[in-house]
Amino acid sequence: MNYNLTDPYELARYIKDAKKSTPVKAYVDGNLQGLDFGKIEAYGENNFYVLFGDGEEILNFINVNKDKIKKYRLENDRRNSAIPMLDILNLEARIEPGAIIRDKVKIGKNAVIMMGAVINIGAEIGEAAMIDMNAVVGARGKIGKRVHLGAGAVVAGVLEPPSKDPCIIEDNVLIGANSVILEGVHIGEGSVVAAGSVVVEDVPAGVVVAGTPAKIIKNIDEKTKDKTQILDDLR
Repeated sequence: MNYNLTDPYELARYIKDAKKSTPVKAYVDGNLQGLDFGKIEAYGENNFYVLFGDGEEILNFINVNKDKIKKYRLENDRRNSAIPMLDILNLEARIEPGAIIRDKVKIGKNAVIMMGAVINIGAEIGEAAMIDMNAVVGARGKIGKRVHLGAGAVVAGVLEPPSKDPCIIEDNVLIGANSVILEGVHIGEGSVVAAGSVVVEDVPAGVVVAGTPAKIIKNIDEKTKDKTQILDDLR
């Protein structure tokens, strides 16, 4: 079934219809030689095995074969999850440990996703953008090229409550640490959002905004450009 993932209601229906999963890894000390593993992936020999599969299937397998198992240990990091994590293996970007990136996310070449960053379904990250530590890009958020989203900053998603318009951050924008960009806000090219600001309305190109709620305090000048320089060596 096809879904229009640019529409919040379609996106919600996609999540509702998705098969929920509880992936589990099991370390098993026991003689499993010759057993039927079914859909479970099994690796090992000599009484030590590592099993990968759905939680219910793993637990059922262990219960059925408990007479052959001395001990086991289970690991899982989600429960009834609707959306898997994005396959990042072939991305031309830098993804640091601990970043959480859900499926159906687009990440441009030379983008940087730092530790603890969270990027939700339907978001788009432009080329050479940096999503700093613990920053959040909500569902369908659009981050332009060479944007710096500061540590702990939040670009609100538009799933619940649903909004037709996602947040749009145009190219070369710098958003300071711990800022919040509310649902549907559009920030124009080259603008700067001061740290700790709460942006509740659209921001034109080429200005600096600050405060709660954020207001325009000046136009971008050479001094501002020096203070907000993007470093290519970090990409």
